[in-house]
Parts: sequence; C-alpha cells; structure tokens
Amino acid sequence: MRKRNESVTVEHERAASAAAPAPLDKGCSLRHSLRLPAAAAAAADTGMKRPLGRHTVPAALWKNARGKDQLWFEDALGSSHPVILYLHGNAGTRGGDHRVELYKVLSSLGYHVVTFDYRGWGDSIGSPSERGMTYDALHVFDWIKARSGDNPVYIWGHSLGTGVATNLVRRLCERETPPDALILESPFTNIREEARSHPFSVIYRYFPGFDWFFLDPITTSGIKFANDENVKYISCSLLILHAEDDPVVPFHLGKKLYNIAATSRSFRDYKVQFVPFHTDLGYRHKYIYRSPELPRILREFLGKSEHEHHH
Repeated sequence: MRKRNESVTVEHERAASAAAPAPLDKGCSLRHSLRLPAAAAAAADTGMKRPLGRHTVPAALWKNARGKDQLWFEDALGSSHPVILYLHGNAGTRGGDHRVELYKVLSSLGYHVVTFDYRGWGDSIGSPSERGMTYDALHVFDWIKARSGDNPVYIWGHSLGTGVATNLVRRLCERETPPDALILESPFTNIREEARSHPFSVIYRYFPGFDWFFLDPITTSGIKFANDENVKYISCSLLILHAEDDPVVPFHLGKKLYNIAATSRSFRDYKVQFVPFHTDLGYRHKYIYRSPELPRILREFLGKSEHEHHH
C-alpha cells in the first residue's frame, strides 16, 4: 500500500516538453527530487539535506506519459514493469552521458530506471560519507517499494556504486527485505584493494611506505566499501559484468569478487553469474551498455529472477 503521507517531495519534468531541461537530466524522460524527512536525515548523517534524482519510464509508457502529473508517474511504478535502482560511480552525476545511454537501453527493454545523486554529488546537498551514501540508497529503495507493488525491484551498481549497492543489499537482506536481484558492473573487492590497483597509484605503489602513506588513511577514515565481506551476507541472485580492458577497476578484482560470492553459503539457493567482455570489444570501464549481447544477458538472468519472484 502506497504511503502517501511519507515526507518525500517528488517533482518531475519531461525533457520533451520542458523549455529548459535540467542539465543533470538531459535526455531524461522524467526528473524526480526526493526529500528525506528532516529528523531521519539528522539521525543518519547531519550532512544530508536531500538527494536529487531521476526516473526514466519504460519506452512502452513514453506516449502515455505525455502531459501527465506527478501522481501518474508515481503510479506508473506500480504498472507491470520491473524497476531498476541504479547506483552510479564516483565521477560526474546521474546525468553522465554513459549513464543516460544505459538508462535508454534499460528503458527500451521495459524497465523503469530510478537513480539519484548521493549527498555531495551533482545538485544533491550535503557532505559525502559511506554511511550517508548507503542511507540515501536505502531511502530511495524504500521510496520505490512503497510505489512498485509486486513488481520486481533490482539494484544495479557501477564502479564505486557497487560498494553502495552491496552495503545496501546486505542491510536489506539482514532486515529480510532483499531485492529481486543485484547487478554489479565493474566491481572491486574493497576500497583498499581498488586504491592499490588504481592507475593513479601505479607510480607510487612500489615506494617504501606506500601502504602507510596512501592506504592506511583510507582504512582509518572508515571508508571500506567492502564488497568482498558484504557478499557473504547477501541472499539474492547476483550478476557481475566486467570488461577485461577496464583501466579503472582491474578485471581481476571483479573476478576475485565473483569467486568469493560463488563459494559463499549465502548464495547457495541463488544464481551467481559472471559475464566477462573481451578486451577487443573496447568497453573499458563504462561502455558495457554498448554490448549488443546485454539485452539477452539481462533477459536470461532477470527473467529467471522474475520467475522466482512470482513463485
């Protein structure tokens, strides 16, 4: 049942009809602004003001969406289309070109796509923190679930967003409200290993004191994004996508994470799949959306998840 009285402000703007579309939502069919209740935000992190986001409806609904009001778009989440909550990576905003292109692909395949900028990103006010980013994602997930009825809800994380995604899904599984599937695109094992493997560190990593000077401060600051630990507590289907020529998050970290998940007891009743993309394809860190095989991969993987959801 929709919780109409919850303290979330939702604004929308159709790019097709707006005179001046918001720059962070170019190419977007719909713009949402989500406001956390002030008391809850303060309890979670005093740096939080509001996360701003967007909702792209499935292509089949574009025509019907013309001229509709806010409640129509919220009600559309309860239509017979699955929903993907997309958690983006470190660089840029929810309106990054490669992200918009992925939303279009997913929309054409019949998915709602809801995404947002974490506190401190884009036009979302506040100071970023791992705890705060995870809380933002949890709030948006709950906002979706209050409107999506029995439709499947999937979580898709990319790059740094995979750390937010596994934090979120671990918490959802612990409270026994898991998503219908988790998709990790270009994931790492934990932020310390990613920092050690990042191309920016290549000229320093063999210097004496590298761990002490560069890596220890990350750990002591409380930033972990421990995908490798989180997957041990996640109980839902898991799909990992990784390009072999990824220059930002090395392929071997994604493969290592898969090996950890595949042998975890928490996944014993769920499908765990790893899909590599050959170097020759040139998808690197953020262009997997270009793969002509992606629709088939998602259809086969999520189709099975949808079957499990309804049975």
